[in-house]
Amino acid sequence: MELTDIDLLDRDVFTHGIPHDWFTYLRQHAPVYRHPEPDGPGFWVVTKYADVVTVGRDAHTYSSDSDRGGVIGLEDQQIEADFGDAKIMLMMDPPQHTRQRKLVNRGFTPRMINALEKHIHDLAVDILEQSIAKGTCDFVVDIAAELPLLVIAELIGVPVDDRHKIFDWSNRMVGSEDPEYSVSDDQANDARMEMFLYANQLAAQRRDDPHDDIITALLGAEVDGDQLTEMEFNLFFMLLSVAGNETTRNAIAHGLNAFLEHPDQYAKLVADPEGRIAGATEEILRWASPVMYFRRNVTQDTELGGQALATGDKVSIWYVSANRDEDVFDDPFRFDIERSPNDHVAFGGGGPHFCLGSSLARMEIHVLFEELARRVPQLHAVGDAQALRSNFIGGIKHLPVALQPA
Repeated sequence: MELTDIDLLDRDVFTHGIPHDWFTYLRQHAPVYRHPEPDGPGFWVVTKYADVVTVGRDAHTYSSDSDRGGVIGLEDQQIEADFGDAKIMLMMDPPQHTRQRKLVNRGFTPRMINALEKHIHDLAVDILEQSIAKGTCDFVVDIAAELPLLVIAELIGVPVDDRHKIFDWSNRMVGSEDPEYSVSDDQANDARMEMFLYANQLAAQRRDDPHDDIITALLGAEVDGDQLTEMEFNLFFMLLSVAGNETTRNAIAHGLNAFLEHPDQYAKLVADPEGRIAGATEEILRWASPVMYFRRNVTQDTELGGQALATGDKVSIWYVSANRDEDVFDDPFRFDIERSPNDHVAFGGGGPHFCLGSSLARMEIHVLFEELARRVPQLHAVGDAQALRSNFIGGIKHLPVALQPA
């Protein structure tokens, strides 16, 4: 293999699965690599665990701010929506990010998340039993997508009957480059406006009739006299809706696919679901890395991995590669639910942008696979997993399985 063989802008490559051979080559030969870009200046590809963590934790040198280019998209030709003075929290740097994070943290207290556990358990059991009764199902559509969607609807106070509105808006706004989900820019903008209108209606209802949910908590959150503006609330509602179902769905789908490919590991989980589910949850997250990379933008001349980075350079940090780093994980291409330690970076590896919903995602994965192992001692694929056409989201679109009940 040569560096010239690697083209991370070729989305079609990702339809055959994540090109781990490319990332392995980069880690070994060019851990900080200047990737060419047609009609653009190119971008740095960071593939080693230590470097990914370094960049993620240094918001001063490596900016997430949307004014500098934001965190999504490797190419220069990005279409930015106009949100006035407001920004998505994901695309802010401290101290602006710190201020908003403090506000939204009020809705993500351990008490609020832990209060959901029994309900998440009941939802997971209901979803599983419906699919088990059918005998075969598309695990992604029927299970992996359904649980996070129901949980997010519960968390943000959306009526259950409206949950598929969230799913539809999310899919349209992500504007996936996969032909199955592709939409026009106008359709994506329409979805954003529909979601904002819905968020405003929901906020008005909660002001008149407060509930014990995250929407009520966010509307009342105050730090030093500061509250979320209307647009900031809309943008956080959008971020929570999209990130809350897309990423967890794909982690769950990858987890099931890993168990299909490693039946010995599923047998271990079936033999002791309660004792092994915590380790299995972390290994699923490491294995899946549902967000493959985030972008940062260099604010001052610096050096990383022996390479000189200039102000304005684009830097992509590849979690999907860091989670297979041979210097950190013993035999990284072995799926091992008893792996310990397992300090993966599926949630970002620390720093100001560490995933706000990490505890909720862990809970959903934990509950679902523990209950699956109790009910279904054997898994059988009845079709091939279909990978999403994306170099950003490590997704599985469809995964037909037979669920043989105990």
